[in-house]
Amino acid sequence: MHTSSLFSAIFEKMEDPRSNKRNTLHHSLVEMMFLVISGVISGMNTWSDIESFGEEKLDWLRKFFPYERGIPWHGTLGRVFARLDNQAFGQYFMEWVDSLHTMTKGEVIAVDGKRMRGSYDKSEGKAAIHMVSAYATDQQLCLGQLATEAKSNEITVIPELLELLTLEGATVTIDAMGCQKDISKKIVKKEADYILGVKDNQKGLLEQIEKVFTITAISSEATSNDIGHGRIEQRTCSVIDDLMFFDDHKDWPGLKTLVRIKAKRIDKRTGKEENSIRYFISSKLAHAKVFNKDIRSHWAIENKLHWVLDVNFKEDSSRKRKGNSAQNFGIISKIALTLIDNYPAKKSKPWKRLKAAFNDEIREDILTI
Repeated sequence: MHTSSLFSAIFEKMEDPRSNKRNTLHHSLVEMMFLVISGVISGMNTWSDIESFGEEKLDWLRKFFPYERGIPWHGTLGRVFARLDNQAFGQYFMEWVDSLHTMTKGEVIAVDGKRMRGSYDKSEGKAAIHMVSAYATDQQLCLGQLATEAKSNEITVIPELLELLTLEGATVTIDAMGCQKDISKKIVKKEADYILGVKDNQKGLLEQIEKVFTITAISSEATSNDIGHGRIEQRTCSVIDDLMFFDDHKDWPGLKTLVRIKAKRIDKRTGKEENSIRYFISSKLAHAKVFNKDIRSHWAIENKLHWVLDVNFKEDSSRKRKGNSAQNFGIISKIALTLIDNYPAKKSKPWKRLKAAFNDEIREDILTI
């Protein structure tokens, strides 16, 4: 698909938040979208940087859209994206990603929240936004996101996000915040499996699982070893699928297994050893080797999405606070990240963004996935 056709198909249905009763609009919304996403792909992380990028690349931009009035002022970009309906934008983003993503049986979809540190506004009494995202760990693709203004509200946002996603055949992993009966019910209803972390916030449940592991035979066990980041890590996964002594198992929709991960980490430089034990509940019947891999895969949402957004896209240091700016720029960053990840060159994300900034052909190739 031609680049301009791609973006028209995605965004032409978006409602422009500006009034045009007097025919005063100098730039169409799709023109502004294309400018912003092209700029972010090319390493621009602020409205001012995007304006400067547009001025330098105006001839290239006009290959796709007219830009009859030139490049919009950075203040105009900020105001429009602050007023843009972030829920509608998020929905169109999810529809676009869904057209790219082919679900495979057992694929791990990690769900996790991230605080956008720079999105608070003391002058307006606005708290920092928590963004809950769903991430396909094998394909390294953000499938969707929803925002909330408090971490505690993630419990109510997670089911809303799950409802919007195609999950059939997937395995959804969520940390202890999402260990809720309503969430497990939602996942099972979507014809997917769940692996939910259990911690002290579910003290009764945690004690039940610990008890079962002392009196019930292990059904399968697997150990993996990993060397990297200056440490050696050994992870032993134990699974129980006999829930006879688990008093509450009927209260959890689809529950079939209890999982324990014992991890031992040794710092290669100091020799210091750290040990931890984590527990999970799951609707999945599988060998411990599968659970070990799936649970480890969950952390891709931290390492390959949240970390990249912070380090490469400067999300935490962003000061986009007005209206829906933070949420909408977060969607833009995820669109850019998806396009960059799909570009086949076996190079780092910073390399691809730098090349896109200087090389019109590479930028266009990235935009036309």
